[in-house]
Amino acid sequence: MHPFTDSTPALLARGYAWAPGLRRRHGDRQAVPTRLMGRPALLLHGPAAVDFFYDERHVLRHGALPGPVLDTLFGRGAVHTLDGATHRVRKELFTTQLMTPDGVEALGRLAREHWLHTVDGLRGRRAVLFDEMAVALAAAACQWSGVPSAPEDTVRRLAEDCVAMVDGFATPGPRHWKARRARSRQEAAFARTIEDVRRGTEAPEHGKGPTVVEAVAAHRDADGSPLDLRTAAVELLNVLRPTVAITWFTTFAAHALHRFPAVREQLRADDGPYARAFAHEVRRCYPFVPFVGGLAASDLRFDDLDVAEGTLVLLDVPGHHRDPDLWPEPHRFDPRRFLGREPGPGELIAQGGGNARTGHRCPGEDITVHLLATLAAPLADLAPDMPEQDLRIPVGRVPTRPRSGVIVQVPDRRAASG
Repeated sequence: MHPFTDSTPALLARGYAWAPGLRRRHGDRQAVPTRLMGRPALLLHGPAAVDFFYDERHVLRHGALPGPVLDTLFGRGAVHTLDGATHRVRKELFTTQLMTPDGVEALGRLAREHWLHTVDGLRGRRAVLFDEMAVALAAAACQWSGVPSAPEDTVRRLAEDCVAMVDGFATPGPRHWKARRARSRQEAAFARTIEDVRRGTEAPEHGKGPTVVEAVAAHRDADGSPLDLRTAAVELLNVLRPTVAITWFTTFAAHALHRFPAVREQLRADDGPYARAFAHEVRRCYPFVPFVGGLAASDLRFDDLDVAEGTLVLLDVPGHHRDPDLWPEPHRFDPRRFLGREPGPGELIAQGGGNARTGHRCPGEDITVHLLATLAAPLADLAPDMPEQDLRIPVGRVPTRPRSGVIVQVPDRRAASG
C-alpha cells in the first residue's frame, strides 16, 4: 500500500456518508486503501470482507481503538480491546453469565415497565422521547443489574452520562470533553459499588441467581486474577451504557413509525414476530456506527491488495446495509424482509459480524433486538400526530439522531382509554 491523502477531515465532515462515498470514488471496490489519523488504512466492504475482518488471524482489536474512544465510549481495559484467550475468558462473563435468554427476557420486562411508568407520568404533555427513554432504560438496567437502589436524580444523571459517553466518542471539542467527564464520574461511582460488594458492605438488589454486579465483582480473567476496581467498573458500565444507548434505536423506531403509518398499524396487530422483524429493519436502515476497525495481525492479502501488518482495517457498516447486491430495494423500509428468519452472522452487522460468543460481535446484540421489539408496540401506541418539529437526521453527525430528539404528544388517560 502506498501513501494516500489523509481522509480524516473528510470523515469528520461526512460521517456516515464517508465510507460509501470513498468506495464510489474508487469504482465500488471491495477494498480501498486510504489514510486515517496519519496512518495507513484499508476500507473493506461486502460479505467476504465481514468474514475476513472477524477472523482474529487477520484483524486484531488490541491497540486499534484510539485513546479518545477508550476514554469515552468503551473504557480502558474493556473487553473490546482484548484478543485471543484473554478476550474469550472476559467475554464469557457477558455471554454465559450475564446475557442469558432468561436475563434478556427479564430486562425486556423491566424496560417495558419503566417506559410505561414514564408514559403515565407524561400523560397530556409533550416530551422529548430520546431524553425520557434514556432515563427509563437506565432505571431498568440498574434494577436488572442489581445496582443498589439510587434516588431518581442519580438514575437521571447516569442516563445523561451514558448518553454523553456515546454522543461524544467520535468528535473533537465540547461533546468529547463532556463524554470524558461523564465516564470518569461513573467509573469512580461504580468502582465504589464493586468495592462495597466485595467487602459485603453493599447488598445488590437480588433476583434469581447472582446479579450482574456480583458477577463482575467475582470475575477472574484468564490469568486467574480478579478485575481491578477500575476495570470492573468499566465492564459494569459496558452493561449499563449500551443498554441506555438503545435510546438511539428506540428514537429511530419512533421516527420510522411516524414515516410509515402502515408499520404502526401492523405492530399494533402483531407485537411478536413482526415486532422482532421491525427491530432488525430499524437497525438496518438507521445509522449508528460509520464503521468498525481493527489492526492487520500480520502481512495479509485481500482483494488483490497487500495489507501490511499493523494497517488500520475498517469495515463499512452503512454501505453494507444499503448494498443492492445484498438487500433488494435497500432504501425501502420493510420489516417483512426479516419475517420468519433471523439475519445471518455476516448479513446484518449493526453490532458487528461473526459469532457473538467467540468473536468480537457485540454480546449485547440480543438485548438490543429484544428491547427494541418489546418497546415497539408501546411506541406505536403513542399519539401518531407529532407536534411540528425538525425530524431530519444529519449524516455528518456521529452518532446521529433526529434533530428534535422526536417530540411526542403523550395522550392523556381519557384519550388513551378511548
